[in-house]
Amino acid sequence: IVIFTRLATRDLHKPISILFCNLAVSDLFTSFSGFWISMLFITNPDITIFGSRDMLAPYALYTTSILSTIYNLVSIGIERYLAVAKSMRTRFRVARNHSVVVVLVNWLLAFFLGCLPLMGWNCLHADGNISVLYSPFCVNYLVLVAMPNVVLAFLVPLFTYLRIIIILRKRKLRMQACGQAPGTYRSAETQVARTSISIWLLALVSYAPFFAGVIFDATNQRCHVDLYPGAYIFRNCTAMLITTTCLGNPLLYTLKLRALGAKLRALRCPSAARAVHG
Repeated sequence: IVIFTRLATRDLHKPISILFCNLAVSDLFTSFSGFWISMLFITNPDITIFGSRDMLAPYALYTTSILSTIYNLVSIGIERYLAVAKSMRTRFRVARNHSVVVVLVNWLLAFFLGCLPLMGWNCLHADGNISVLYSPFCVNYLVLVAMPNVVLAFLVPLFTYLRIIIILRKRKLRMQACGQAPGTYRSAETQVARTSISIWLLALVSYAPFFAGVIFDATNQRCHVDLYPGAYIFRNCTAMLITTTCLGNPLLYTLKLRALGAKLRALRCPSAARAVHG
């Protein structure tokens, strides 16, 4: 619903809206791959525990979706920073073409890293480095993909959102010192920044157990049987948490941006707004 609504509504074809729409696509892929893995768990639970060639494709799609979400969250944070700070230190203005290019680059990078196991980097025939939670993935592959992206997903949005808060705080104090009230457009900017921060924090909370599982994989020396069933219950709970986040994201950026779109349309057509009120 979110994807089709944003594609059909021209007023929502803004750079930030394109990134939000792409986040909805990532959530859709994450939910689809999670459903695929769940069906395999229901029909043949042993292959989801001990690993099989049949698990490579759904796990690769799952990894690709998570990486795409991370890159998109980073892109949203950078876009919000540039949008808020454009009148301060930078004159760069994010256009729709920039957002489209960023979306394509994010997906290309996510597909490349996520599909490496399909290209041969797996442990189907090497038990020494096999992941316990996500067999037949290799532990060194999970560490290489997970750790740098965790740092990227945490530090870059943290820096951009802290800068946004500082900039908006200074701007508000400056306007109050001059006896001016913050305008509607500035309030809209603040609202989008709050929405973006909420989505980022929700992602951090939901993906943290998944990356904790990767760290457990890297430090664990026991076999699958010794960890059954506790470790796999934890793995399933992390998947449920990620799926819940995929359902919560559309509520956050759809309900918030509906009011924002009405405000921006009123600013574009002030005469029509006065006629309606009159």
